[in-house]
Amino acid sequence: MSAPSTASGRRAGPLSGITIVELEGLGPGPFAGMMLADHGAHVIQIERLGSRRPSPDILSRSRMRLSVDLKSEAGHGLVRDLCRNADGFIEGFRPGTVERLGLGPDVLMADNPRLVYGRMTGWGQAGPLAQAAGHDINYIALSGALNMVGDADRPPMVPVNLVGDFGGGGMLLAFGMLAAILNARSGGQGQIVDCAMVDGSALLTTLMWSMKEQGRWRDERGANLFDGAAPFYRAYETADGKAIALGAYEPQFFALLLDRLGLTDDPLFSDQMDREKWPAQRTALAALFQTRSREAWCQLLESSDACATGVLSMTEALSHPHNRARGTFVTVDDVPQPAPAPRYSGTPLGTPQLQSDADGLSVLMAAIGYPPARLGELARAGVVETRAPSPLREAHS
Repeated sequence: MSAPSTASGRRAGPLSGITIVELEGLGPGPFAGMMLADHGAHVIQIERLGSRRPSPDILSRSRMRLSVDLKSEAGHGLVRDLCRNADGFIEGFRPGTVERLGLGPDVLMADNPRLVYGRMTGWGQAGPLAQAAGHDINYIALSGALNMVGDADRPPMVPVNLVGDFGGGGMLLAFGMLAAILNARSGGQGQIVDCAMVDGSALLTTLMWSMKEQGRWRDERGANLFDGAAPFYRAYETADGKAIALGAYEPQFFALLLDRLGLTDDPLFSDQMDREKWPAQRTALAALFQTRSREAWCQLLESSDACATGVLSMTEALSHPHNRARGTFVTVDDVPQPAPAPRYSGTPLGTPQLQSDADGLSVLMAAIGYPPARLGELARAGVVETRAPSPLREAHS
């Protein structure tokens, strides 16, 4: 049986029936909203009137989108009315900012006691740095995560903004929102979810804290199993200037890697965990991988238990046979992008949309008690601006 459809024709995912109001933000907040929308939630993204984002904005996909004059009485009332029947609200500003807009948790949760109020910040709602500016790099620096990345003889290497903004931020907020919504739906009350990237990025290092207590992790960069120090768990440049990644951590996989590389009888590699030999092993492997192209090494090692894969660019990832077979990426409105994940056997996810769902907004307005003409009246009065939908096309890259 096919999955049920929403008013806009998208297949419903496991979050069908959940409504989230998302106040415009950057990075982690929109990522949390995207995760929820990808999985079937009705997410209404509220932008400030006149706000213009670069296009295409993949992080804002699959939303019902409205630009609202939050300083006007009608615009302020619209957001409050949307939240009266919503399951959750997301904002990503410094503490106190949304309160000054008159949309703080005291107001919205008085209107709707079952509302889950999600707050996405870098430093959290309290603490000495709560009001300080910052970005992903600052939050992961303070949590100890950044110091783990890079070579021992150089400053830490910035891991893009994956650890703070998205892994320790947006994804954690989406999880927290759902946990609190489940609690509210099982008889509890709404509550505030205080999601801070410094907390989330610290949480992502839990394994390293465990290994440190076990005596298996040194509190220094470039000296451990998973930070590039181990010769069998790092990337190497190939003859064509590209790279190959090794992850042969388990002894049986390391043995297979040595066999494929013709190094089984080399005494230098006789003890995988002899840290004293790691520098020499890295040097030997670096020289070896410089003798062939990335493609040649992939043909020898990939698809085996040697745990070796080519390091792909974003463009190359689109066309890799495994990614194509699974549909890891999709193209919507001629824009390639990661597909929603994970996958569900009973409630498959719909295809993302890059433009706002104007028809769905009309349905939603009616559901909160606004007559059909009300949205048009607000638009003509300059209180709201809707984004027109665009044709939807899907093709695997």
